[in-house]
Amino acid sequence: MRDSEAQAPPVRRRRSDGERSRTAILDEAARLATVEGIAGLSIGRLADAVGMSKSGLFAHFGSKEELQLATVENAGAIFAAEVLEPAAGASRGIDRLRRLVDGYLRYVERAIFPGGCFFASVLAEVDARPGPVHDRLVRFLDDWIAELETAVRDAQAGGAIAASEDAAQLAFEIEALLIFANARFVIVRTAEPIDRARRAIERRLAAAEPS
Repeated sequence: MRDSEAQAPPVRRRRSDGERSRTAILDEAARLATVEGIAGLSIGRLADAVGMSKSGLFAHFGSKEELQLATVENAGAIFAAEVLEPAAGASRGIDRLRRLVDGYLRYVERAIFPGGCFFASVLAEVDARPGPVHDRLVRFLDDWIAELETAVRDAQAGGAIAASEDAAQLAFEIEALLIFANARFVIVRTAEPIDRARRAIERRLAAAEPS
């Protein structure tokens, strides 16, 4: 019994090390995908980037598609931590909407990925390439737009946005401003597009207030 107990901690450490290694690999994969494209993300290319052997990476991912899907899931977890979770605690719809906007713009401005928002970058690449990776990315976009729209509807229910506003249209306009801010930030690398997007969205929300 004592021998078994003595061996248990190293087993747990090995598992923890493996999880950390996988996360580090996927973080690098997501960074590469925003610059070189997710279609070009292969086990060989990633092995070169992280200084591992192909066989070492195959221990984590059995195929290129599995690697790509895992990269998307990891990027989604980062997006949730940076954008969705900080907004979740807002008690009012209008506050949650503003936190979502602020969280997204901070996520872009912090340059977590060199090519800007991971999803804005790779969605443009795979729009004409059907398959599991395409479908997962489209599902993310649908969920994100739905998150904005739900916050708008909750703000309407709370009286902060006029009931006459088309919630889907307002969510679309906010997303359009966020996407352009991201695209512009990747080019100029200054706060100017981030600040302009914030001002534009605040003006749109002010115009949407009940008379």
